[in-house]
Amino acid sequence: MSDDESGQLRTYEEINERIRSGKVVVVTAEEMLCIIERNGPEDAAEMVDVVTTGTFGAMCSSGAFLNIGHSDPPIRIQRATLNRVPVFCGLAAVDMFIGATELRPGPLGKHWEDAYGGGHVIEALVKGEDVDIHAEGEPTDCYPRSKVDGKVRLADVNQAYIYNPRNAYQNYAVATNSTGRTLHTYMGKLLPRFGNANFATAGHMSPLLKDPRLRTIGIGTRIFLGGGVGMVIGEGTQFNTKTQQNSKGLPITPSRTLAVTGDLRAMSPRFLQGVTMTGYGVSLAVGLGVPIPILDMDILASVATTDADISARIFDYGVGARSRPSLGEVTYEQLRSGSIEIDGKKVRTSPLTSLSRSREVAEQLKQWIATGQFLLSPPAHRLPDDREFKPMGVR
Repeated sequence: MSDDESGQLRTYEEINERIRSGKVVVVTAEEMLCIIERNGPEDAAEMVDVVTTGTFGAMCSSGAFLNIGHSDPPIRIQRATLNRVPVFCGLAAVDMFIGATELRPGPLGKHWEDAYGGGHVIEALVKGEDVDIHAEGEPTDCYPRSKVDGKVRLADVNQAYIYNPRNAYQNYAVATNSTGRTLHTYMGKLLPRFGNANFATAGHMSPLLKDPRLRTIGIGTRIFLGGGVGMVIGEGTQFNTKTQQNSKGLPITPSRTLAVTGDLRAMSPRFLQGVTMTGYGVSLAVGLGVPIPILDMDILASVATTDADISARIFDYGVGARSRPSLGEVTYEQLRSGSIEIDGKKVRTSPLTSLSRSREVAEQLKQWIATGQFLLSPPAHRLPDDREFKPMGVR
């Protein structure tokens, strides 16, 4: 998979053989930074076979496909809810898709603590809880039943798999607010007059920032997903390579994304959790990790990236998205210090991605590889390097 085979250190086949024999050397992204600092890049590249990455945060473009099986007599489900959350049924008779951000109907007003949606239903299923189902369909000769009411558990369904069209963003914006009122956004609560600044991604733990050109990540790459084993199935929605880069060659605004899938029944509520974001809606927090094989020195240089090397743009969410101005650029090292400076003012920073849970993802994936439970898979197809995310083109 190396772009320069002459500089190749090892192959996927060699790494997988070392995994099978119990001789693989695998470390987390943070451990690799310590090894590089202590031993230098050349020795680190010779020592380590695989580096594991991880991230855990709200990933709104997520959901799950379910097949609940045929009733007797059978029904063609055209409308349905799970725990009163609407699901999409425009598929075959008993297939359905529940989106992470779908809200249970009803007035919320100031009672956002009562918000409940698709992400919560997915978490309830993974926990093994009973989920209320209500389904309706117009009777036909082959589907004479018109209604189903009852309870279902994950163990009862035939197939249940996560299908997330957009996960693991490669960098994101830093959000702040210049207006005189508090804003409730998908980037969290933004206080008036630059009262705070929120940021996302796991920085030097983040999968797509450890392999920024996606040389080892593509269609068919096996990953950690929600506590189970998943797979990359394509470029994620809003995938964008036409972004500005910093001096280290890393994107400074939202760039590449992944579309991923995995068996919901193998996942864990530790790494798949429904979340409520006050004033915005609901989502699903997803744990996602990718193993990066050290195939050559170019990949070693990528995994050597630190929070000081990664930077992001600060944007004022108090103005319209199309005209939203950049207020500067900061590194993740500065963001993680607890404060940055905007227009001469010291502004408190807060992460939306859990670094501690991201570390758990990377550590769990490391243990799977070290104990021979997880083999690496080279991409069957590389993801594009010439994709541009465009604004809405509706005429």
